[in-house]
Amino acid sequence: MQASFPSSASLSAVLVALACALGASPSFAQIAPKAPEPSTLQANADMAKTLPFANRQDFEDAMHGFVGTVPDALVPGAGARPVWSMKPYDFLKADAPADTVNPSLWRQAQLNAIHGLFKVTERVYQVRGFDIANMTIVEGDSSLIVIDPLLAAETARAALELYYQHRPRKPVGTVIYTHGHADHFGGVKGVVDEADVKAGKVQVLAPSGFMETAVAENILAGNAMSRRSQYQFGTLLPPGPRGQVDTGLGKALARGTMSLIAPTSTIDKPTEERAIDGVQFVFRLVPGSEAPSEMIMYLPQFRVLNMAEDVTHNMHNLYTIRGAEVRDGNLWSKYIDEARVAFGGKAEVLIAQHHWPTFGQDRIVDLLKKQRDMYKFINDQSLRLLNQGYTAADIAETLRMPASLEQEWSARGYYGTLRHNAKAVYQKYLGWYDANPANLNPLPPVAYAKKTIEYMGGADAVLARAREDFKKGEFRWVASAMSQVVYADPSNRAARELGADALEQMGYQSEAGTWRSAYLVGAMELRDGVPKIAGGNSANADSLKAVSNDLFFDFLGVRLNAARAEGRKMAINWSFTDSNQQFVLTLENSALTHIAGRQPDADATVTLNRATLDAITLKETSFPAAVLAGKVKIDGDRAKLAELMSMLDTFEPMFPIVEPKAQPKNQ
Repeated sequence: MQASFPSSASLSAVLVALACALGASPSFAQIAPKAPEPSTLQANADMAKTLPFANRQDFEDAMHGFVGTVPDALVPGAGARPVWSMKPYDFLKADAPADTVNPSLWRQAQLNAIHGLFKVTERVYQVRGFDIANMTIVEGDSSLIVIDPLLAAETARAALELYYQHRPRKPVGTVIYTHGHADHFGGVKGVVDEADVKAGKVQVLAPSGFMETAVAENILAGNAMSRRSQYQFGTLLPPGPRGQVDTGLGKALARGTMSLIAPTSTIDKPTEERAIDGVQFVFRLVPGSEAPSEMIMYLPQFRVLNMAEDVTHNMHNLYTIRGAEVRDGNLWSKYIDEARVAFGGKAEVLIAQHHWPTFGQDRIVDLLKKQRDMYKFINDQSLRLLNQGYTAADIAETLRMPASLEQEWSARGYYGTLRHNAKAVYQKYLGWYDANPANLNPLPPVAYAKKTIEYMGGADAVLARAREDFKKGEFRWVASAMSQVVYADPSNRAARELGADALEQMGYQSEAGTWRSAYLVGAMELRDGVPKIAGGNSANADSLKAVSNDLFFDFLGVRLNAARAEGRKMAINWSFTDSNQQFVLTLENSALTHIAGRQPDADATVTLNRATLDAITLKETSFPAAVLAGKVKIDGDRAKLAELMSMLDTFEPMFPIVEPKAQPKNQ
């Protein structure tokens, strides 16, 4: 049989989106970043005058309960390069912000550079600054309860070892996942052994729907999300005053091994109380807020409220620029208010799985109210303006936070921003179309760019005008204009360089760590081209377990090349011996559909177990080899399977973004 199964590039590329983007290292020559323009210096100086920098309460809270750390929070890797280190961020120890960094972002970056083990209260500790997220450790009577074991097994192991250096070495008896983003579960095998979980020695708790949403939110569009994540998190940028500074939510993404152990139990009721090794937990489900499956919790014995990722010390994303479904700001706000009513008058400490705690009932209630009102304001005011006929761009350009929130550090847009969150509300309710018929079916980007540049008098005329605008500090316009020139002619070096210069200055001025990274990565790729590196790969046996058979076949449908499938018909039965699940995969009308069950007159029937399918996907074996080994049985027309696989696309992880992608001759 000549059939081969889809390359692991398919799932490996999409599963990397679980981690939003695993760290990648630039291994290519880069043109050096440039100095700030006078208008950038002025913009950053003006910003420094607008916010209460004398307020150092967050720094006091971030250092409260400090127990100890290791130099530079260093976590060695298998080779010379560490999995994690704060050493590259030593530049943040300077008191004055670098002139290439927004001073507000500089402050947040300094806070996120604080690392170590911290005592929150009796029997509750956090390890912060060893990954983008926090690990929370609760001391049970005889064991430890670990909440969110970070992104990588290596950083999670190092965080737990740091705890053990200062506290009794109790075994980990429970792991709790607050939600299904990989920076909150990927390090689980660094703190527990899966064999102990299977033997019942360790339990793993998660909110209802965790396994389904841990992968499903990102998998179908995951290749695109993975590539875009490199822009959001700046994983290709070197740390430094002219490079990556901070993500806003945490310092950076760890570069280690992502793992996953399925929950042994889930929280299914809206509110559920459980006793875990002598510690009382009150769990509350908050699905559809920051993640499709998420929960917060209150520990009444210690009066600690853990808001997971629903309340952090910045404005979060209603829309994440790597790409994901829009989040509901109204629902998010309601969850926060419900937590305020239920726990605000009881809690003495509020923690989250990012950033630092807030201490004292009055300050906790104040934070909850302001975070509640922030998301409600964005939702309601965006809806008010769209109902007046304003477009998403109009709303983003004109909406301003109320003065009472604008001065709040916890409401600043370090990760999400008011501009793109307002557009998210528009997208949620009205979609991409602004109702102007001229925008209903415009020319595609390359044709549009060529015609635009022609109308503007040609590339040379556009460049001449743009250089003058650049001197005036009109970087937003210059970046847009040069993008048109580059799309009309990607080989125009002058346009690429001027466009890069404009994006770079915008990055230097950005308060959001995510926007800064996006601008600077865009500038880098305009200058140097798409990096010649492999795309991220987080596909492993752990992550594949989260992919249901149903979702696996959905993704095969996404990979079907319609042109190659034109006029072809087939039906293939799939029978999984381990789960007793059966599916019929049908190709008609250039669409690949599947349904549970079996078709008697199918062209072929494939019988296998899921472990074999995963091994083939991971390229640990091949489909023909699995057949020869007796792990796969094919009845009927074997050639049909090979024919189907020949119609599936393999996605290129490192596709271009700031220049047009070459159009294939046959889509």
